Amino acid sequence: VQLQASGGGLVQPGGSLRLSCVASGFTSSDVYTIGWFRQAPGKEREGVSYIGDSRRFYADSVKGRFTISRDKAKNTVYLQMNSVNPDDTAVYYCAARRGNNMIASSWRQQQYYDFWGQGTLVTVSS
Repeated sequence: VQLQASGGGLVQPGGSLRLSCVASGFTSSDVYTIGWFRQAPGKEREGVSYIGDSRRFYADSVKGRFTISRDKAKNTVYLQMNSVNPDDTAVYYCAARRGNNMIASSWRQQQYYDFWGQGTLVTVSS
């Protein structure tokens, strides 16, 4: 299984960006869910958002600004980032976990994820 994150770049404060995470190597019968994480310079990696078959979770810091979505036919998960600010500057990673929905108290726990992508850098600056 491989995860390919893309879509990062330089964006001005208040702008928008859409990240993509393409998962390859899963079979058509595999069930998996995806989380987005980010790591800012000098900080620990943190959970940003999560999408399961029937659940979506967001970190408080991005709620109302970011939207996670999934195109199962393309094995792709998107993270639409709106109204970005300099605090959103980070390397963004997607991660996959085999199995069904995670619960609200678990999706941020990085040890529960089985596969990780390489990360894509988002820089918010004027």
